Amino acid sequence: VKGARRASGSGCVNKAFFYIPLLVFVFVVGFFLAGLGLDNRNELPSALLDKPFPDFQAEDLFDPQRTVRRDDLVGGRPLLVNVWATWCPTCAAEHEMLIRIGERAHIKLVGINYKDERTKAVSWLAQFGNPYDLVLYDEQGLLGVELGVYGAPETFLVSPEGEIVYKRVGDVNERIWREELLPRLLAMN
Repeated sequence: VKGARRASGSGCVNKAFFYIPLLVFVFVVGFFLAGLGLDNRNELPSALLDKPFPDFQAEDLFDPQRTVRRDDLVGGRPLLVNVWATWCPTCAAEHEMLIRIGERAHIKLVGINYKDERTKAVSWLAQFGNPYDLVLYDEQGLLGVELGVYGAPETFLVSPEGEIVYKRVGDVNERIWREELLPRLLAMN
């Protein structure tokens, strides 16, 4: 009888060891899922907010002989700087909105073609329309590094004085334009 009690007691211990890893797994998954909901992925922090747009040197997408610098962009009116690529499906989704913004807003729209092929980018803009006043070619992603770009699309609102006042990770759609970008743009005027 004593031996039977020990066997049944050790069975309870064995079952407990089975449930401990399961409980740890459930806890880790729950912690991970809760963490995903804490922040909006489109509101990633930027060290450049409220700081000057960085100094840079980049080629014009359409004219490789033309070098564009920060001073060529800033001054006069606000900038909307959009990082995009032909390999980016979300960039294609936001493209029509950028065309509408370019048509109706008093803003200079600058595109940064990011880690792409020049010929594909030129063809893409010819096919779908070019909303940009100027398009920079960032084949190696060096300007993207200066801006802290995570990927495409990303959009920066820059004051006429050259200060970054807003960063958007993800597409710019009608709601984002109306609720996040336009109020900041109007506040500059």
